[in-house]
Amino acid sequence: MGTRTKYSPGTFSWTDLTTPDQDSAKQFYSELFGWEADDQPVSEGVYYSLMKLGSETVAALSPQPQQQRDAGAPPLWNSYITVSSADEALDRARELGGQVHAEAFDVFDVGRMGVVQDPQGVFFLVWEPRSMIGASLVNAPGALSWNELHAPDLDAAESFYGELFGWKTERFPSDEMDYRIIKTADGHTNGGMSGMLPPGTPPHWLVYFGAEDIDRAVARIGELGGGTLMEPMDLAEGLRIAVVRDPQGAVFALYAGRFDD
Repeated sequence: MGTRTKYSPGTFSWTDLTTPDQDSAKQFYSELFGWEADDQPVSEGVYYSLMKLGSETVAALSPQPQQQRDAGAPPLWNSYITVSSADEALDRARELGGQVHAEAFDVFDVGRMGVVQDPQGVFFLVWEPRSMIGASLVNAPGALSWNELHAPDLDAAESFYGELFGWKTERFPSDEMDYRIIKTADGHTNGGMSGMLPPGTPPHWLVYFGAEDIDRAVARIGELGGGTLMEPMDLAEGLRIAVVRDPQGAVFALYAGRFDD
């Protein structure tokens, strides 16, 4: 497992869920991953639930804004990328053809963030850390373990994110699909890019959580009222994945295999 005290710029460092039923989501993910909620007040009657494995913070759950509900937006696991300056990252995203949907703003004293939509319509968030770096545990069962872009034009995605974050990519050796491994500017593996999009699915970032036994986790998700979108499958020796949804419809993926430190 990988405990963290900092993240280099361009690294995925945090994920949170916006959901229409925060209490039900807390129960579901606590049953599935063994998370415990630490509810942090945001405003009167509104809480940002930090989810913990033991003493380590791994993710968060928050209420879906009413504007998103009214627009019919589904509940969503968000992908955050660490930057040295949220303001500069947003300015650069605009120059590269992205759209800024939330200008940089301070989150109390914990950090500064903004919301971006890339040129293919994919949303992500930038995070400038202050007192909170993001997840203190990654690459472990029940923790953030991978972030994967699904978009129709991987060359365009490679160019946009490479210019914005300094990412490089390596082609995964396969005759069946175009899959690219993301490397940060300092050489660390940081996620992947895939051109595979089921019919009717918009481009998106997919969040993966680690699992000790994917088949058991998928069965448990069904028992808890969730569903399976892609049955467990082997990608390589010792590496197994599945794509699932929670009872409110938020999609995420499971990963079992070797975890990097």
